[in-house]
Amino acid sequence: MKVRTFRRLLLALALGAGLGPAALSQESKDSEIAALKEEVATLRGMLPSQSHTMMDVEYHFTNLWFAGKAGNWPLATFYFNETRQHLNWAVRVVPVRRLAAGGQLDLRPMLKGIEESGLAPIKAAIDKSDGAAFEAAYRQMLTQCMACHAAAEKPYLKLAVPSAPAARLVDMAQH
Repeated sequence: MKVRTFRRLLLALALGAGLGPAALSQESKDSEIAALKEEVATLRGMLPSQSHTMMDVEYHFTNLWFAGKAGNWPLATFYFNETRQHLNWAVRVVPVRRLAAGGQLDLRPMLKGIEESGLAPIKAAIDKSDGAAFEAAYRQMLTQCMACHAAAEKPYLKLAVPSAPAARLVDMAQH
């Protein structure tokens, strides 16, 4: 964060708490707050869309399938961790989705459920190097993903077990 931005943030916090210097004019306060709002809007404009972050999830989750099927458990662990981190990133980008009827869908509790009942069995299978349990857990996770898509009014985002790795450069085989 730029020093100027950091100073403005501190000033805004101090002003909000009533701790601003008495000599600071209202015009100066308003100017600083307006500048802060402009910088926040600029930073928000730099964020990727949720669909972009979900493309990263797809990439890692696809590669996870092939690493697990190859029995390359260290690589599967890597792709599992990346999948989990990018799912969390996607929810940080858009934690609450607006629905067509005017309601809202809070994705944070959904993610918590997915982590506990979808991702945890995959991690357990990887930790045990259990190919059969991995395949079952992966397929179950796909079902949970589609349930989330349906809840977010995107039922057309139907998933399937991948037919080819997303990373063609990475050797999925255990050596």
